[in-house]
Amino acid sequence: MKIVPATEVKDHFSNYLDACKEGPIIVTQRDRPVAVLVSVPEGDELERLVLAHTPRIRRLLAAAERRIRRTGGIKHKDFWKAVQAKK
Repeated sequence: MKIVPATEVKDHFSNYLDACKEGPIIVTQRDRPVAVLVSVPEGDELERLVLAHTPRIRRLLAAAERRIRRTGGIKHKDFWKAVQAKK
């Protein structure tokens, strides 16, 4: 993993695009991390990456986690029974 100032990334952007294939590049401004360059994963991984950083999805997941903690959730077999019943 490399840590690089934004000005350096700006001046040599294509080089850092290649370098992030080896590992994440932490981009800093005024010595503080502000971004991360990561290579684009194959297949479904890109979709998961985007969804993981989508504010609406994060809120939905957080609400679901709070609900599960509060209610204890639903047992695995009961979940699949409910799915089958809806078909």
